Amino acid sequence: MGEDCELEFGDSAMVRRGWLLWMLLVAMGIGWWWAGCAPAPPPDVQTGESGATYTIENKGSDTLVNLALAWAEEYMRLRPEVRISVTGGGSGTGIAAMINGTVDIANASRKMKPEEIAAAEANGIYPVEFVVALDAIAVVVHPSNPVDRLTLQQISDIYAGRITNWSQVGGEDRPIVLLSRESNSGTYMYFLEHVVRLGDKESDLLFSPDALLMPSSEGISTEVRQNPNAIGYDGLGYVTPDQKVIAVAREPGGPFVLPSVDTVNDGSYPISRPLYMYTAGEPSGVVKEYIEWVLTDGQALVPELGFVPIEGEGGTP
Repeated sequence: MGEDCELEFGDSAMVRRGWLLWMLLVAMGIGWWWAGCAPAPPPDVQTGESGATYTIENKGSDTLVNLALAWAEEYMRLRPEVRISVTGGGSGTGIAAMINGTVDIANASRKMKPEEIAAAEANGIYPVEFVVALDAIAVVVHPSNPVDRLTLQQISDIYAGRITNWSQVGGEDRPIVLLSRESNSGTYMYFLEHVVRLGDKESDLLFSPDALLMPSSEGISTEVRQNPNAIGYDGLGYVTPDQKVIAVAREPGGPFVLPSVDTVNDGSYPISRPLYMYTAGEPSGVVKEYIEWVLTDGQALVPELGFVPIEGEGGTP
């Protein structure tokens, strides 16, 4: 009889243990099912790798890229919940990305072309333009070159291939090596329209086929420092002390003016331009807040990078 009681008691304990194990397995199964069916958290916009809450994609002009990076770094320091990704590639690349809806802000060192605006509108996008800084385009040569001043007409003739030797503009008997940005660059387009063509909208003058097309502002700087026969053009913010900056005159009689913040502001330097940000329609949310900061407090960083701040707010030079 005692043996029968022990057996019954043992069977009861085993049943209870089996029941508990079964319940545990059911609970684990429900947990796995819930994990598989529950919606995944939104990507980067909410909890990106940086822990940011919001992401702004900013792409375009190589002229603007260093300034844009400085703005982004400072803004992310002030607003740790915002992540700003900045890449170059040229004004045309940034504008195309904005038209295709793959960036929030396109940087450009030129105005959008009519055909770009038409392409945007065909996609249901109506670009909004902001002037975010001003820039002087400096004409630079090797420090050993005795030429230190040129007129706009002489620069046009040099880049069109009508002047090919430094002796033709008061220098040594050496061939001129032409350096230019690539055609996707906003700086290239501005220089073509306002310097090579001298602002003549009817002109079809082009860069000399002998011009070496450089992929970046740094490429022009490097080549000028190495080649005593070279001439290049670049945003003032990319000019280094080991290059000679040419003083430029609108007319043969002068005055010959060097690029600077002051000469851009007073209009005496003849090769200057606005720099732009474009958005696909009126910006909102964090993009709007960021652009408003760029146009106000962010202007304090502009002269540190060699550019000229805008006068007043709202992108009006």
